Amino acid sequence: MAQQERAVRTRRAVLEAAAAVFAERGYAAATIGEILHRAGVTKGALYFHFDSKVALARGVLQAQVSNDYHVPRELKLQEWVDAGMTLARRLPREPMLLAGVRLSADLQSRDVVGSAWPAWAQVTTSFLAEGKERGEVLPHVVPEETAQVFLGAWIGVQYVSQAMAGWADLEARMSALFNHMLPAVTAPAVLVRLDTAPDRGARVIAEVREQAAALAGAGQ
Repeated sequence: MAQQERAVRTRRAVLEAAAAVFAERGYAAATIGEILHRAGVTKGALYFHFDSKVALARGVLQAQVSNDYHVPRELKLQEWVDAGMTLARRLPREPMLLAGVRLSADLQSRDVVGSAWPAWAQVTTSFLAEGKERGEVLPHVVPEETAQVFLGAWIGVQYVSQAMAGWADLEARMSALFNHMLPAVTAPAVLVRLDTAPDRGARVIAEVREQAAALAGAGQ
């Protein structure tokens, strides 16, 4: 068990170091040597988990989508909003997510390592499809099509926020994106119940952390 835990910690350390380097330098300029230095592991330990820089980049991309801050809600569309707003809150603060942005947009490396964009589109599609089954989404909406429109808008929001405000206004821009898109796809009775405030992501993250702390305290 201890050996397994060490392996998990080592793999995570390598991924986090790789993400930091990819976020700062991009795929082409990143080197295994710098990743090793930042991770503080041996070459053998790194190659045990990832046999190449390509595998490292793919590992970083696979780590983009997680359920770490997912809280079941009465409304599926609120879960979609929460996913977007927590992502907007976390992205400027987490090298893993910043690396995903840079790798996904790299036209040279994307053919080799892939992109996180399809996974995020699938997340949106799933929320919208289930919301439609529940009557939260208007009947004419095609979840896959709306997911692609939202993805394009979200990518644009990222770049504008980074270029104009160094990510400082990303949550406000994400809130505005939801406020413009939701009326086109949401049943009116549901729309008025959705919380899309700019601080929504911060509040959801705090809620999840409080729940985790309470569970940890109960287990002691």
